Amino acid sequence: MPLLITILGIISAVGFWIWRARNAADAAHEILDVAGDIRAAARRFGFRRNQNRHPVEDIEDPNIAIAGIAVSFLELDDYPTHEEKDAMIRGIQSELGLSLDDASEIAVLGRWMMTQCNGAQQGIDRMAHKLYKLDKGGSFTPLMSVLKTILNEAEGPMNANQKSALDDIQTAFKIS
Repeated sequence: MPLLITILGIISAVGFWIWRARNAADAAHEILDVAGDIRAAARRFGFRRNQNRHPVEDIEDPNIAIAGIAVSFLELDDYPTHEEKDAMIRGIQSELGLSLDDASEIAVLGRWMMTQCNGAQQGIDRMAHKLYKLDKGGSFTPLMSVLKTILNEAEGPMNANQKSALDDIQTAFKIS
């Protein structure tokens, strides 16, 4: 009997470690898939990165900057809900005239841009200035429509960080 219990214990331990290894492999595959999604979105929207410059400085499509600002604005919410994320993608889709898949991909690229800026607040400031440089304020209306879509889905008033972000956008677009 003790031999049988020992054998069952060894089999259980081996099974547990195999299960853990499979979970780790699945997590690694998911990380690689995210990196692949970012590369695919960058290629699809024509984003090319130069090695010696910040990625935001390489943005040539205003839609990428709008998506990056929208993702950053959403991240400033304390706990953004799934509904708010869906509203952001719907807002990007309708305001920029993209398909749902394209809106989702450009949101992934926008999130990557935000992370390259070391956070949502810095991302908004940097991308808003870049967006203004791209078209001298022509994208202000679509940007505000996307942000309004996010706020309409929010479950409460704007927080202080979001109000500060709107002030940063106003400053970047030289609106008094």
